[in-house]
Amino acid sequence: MEKIDFLAIGDIVTDAFIKIKDAHVHCKVDTDACELCFRFADKVPYESLEVIPAVGNSPNAAVSAARLGLNVALVTNIGNDQNGKDCLASLKNNKVITKYVAVEKGKKTNYHYVLWYDIDRTILIKHTEFSYSLPKLGKVSWIYLSSLAENSLPYHKEMTEYLKSNPETKLAFQPGTFQMKFGVKNLKEIYERTEIFFCNLEEAERILEIKERDVLTLSKGLEKLGPKTIVISDGPNGAYMYTNGELWYNPIYPDITPPLERTGAGDAFSSTFTAALALGKSPLEAFAWAPINSMSVVQQVGAQAGLLSR
Repeated sequence: MEKIDFLAIGDIVTDAFIKIKDAHVHCKVDTDACELCFRFADKVPYESLEVIPAVGNSPNAAVSAARLGLNVALVTNIGNDQNGKDCLASLKNNKVITKYVAVEKGKKTNYHYVLWYDIDRTILIKHTEFSYSLPKLGKVSWIYLSSLAENSLPYHKEMTEYLKSNPETKLAFQPGTFQMKFGVKNLKEIYERTEIFFCNLEEAERILEIKERDVLTLSKGLEKLGPKTIVISDGPNGAYMYTNGELWYNPIYPDITPPLERTGAGDAFSSTFTAALALGKSPLEAFAWAPINSMSVVQQVGAQAGLLSR
């Protein structure tokens, strides 16, 4: 089997971007929580619709790494429907190896609705429960693990066994919603095997089950779970990297024009960082590369159109 530089594992989805203007955002006084509001029981006009196949945390990462020149494959599941076929075609067009994509009869490929308002988005999600199984793999330099459905806990055990059998393979972990819900105890061996861990400030608090905004405290807490390097993003405020007992800060890369919409900025950052390491760059070089791709992604609609070549 050919050696894979970057193997992304996670759910794939088609995103339907619905651009709206006839709405408003209501933010609560005592918290950071905001709500997107429409008129109830009425016809609300939308400006445009753009359907983008083969996205999701891991597929976005795969396309990002492929654009940067790595030999990339994706392990994911699709249904035997038109959306699945469109996802496969898009991956192949982006030079991502698709032989590890499992097609399941009678199931629907994930399809999400993205309500695009101003420069941000609210996503209506529904995860199909696929029959996850790790395919037979050859040598892999890096595994990039991200969002999977609620029934995927046993699947993580399969990955753990592969990592035990292949100690030279490095793991980058960007947990999705259900992976955080599983809790640290259920994914203990995944955390312990992680080379580099990605999350945002709020996710770090959720994972550690603490109320704490101090990045150094959060970084040390996550490091105790096993990951060697911790990267915590803070949206437009930049990102932090904790490695070898040092905490580094990097602001966002200056936008060439105001952001169009922010979908995929985090995926671009995490995948570019990992791809740079796979290309032999140092963690500091990787930390410098990552925000450039994020800046480029937010200039276009969706998570992949703005991804850069090396």
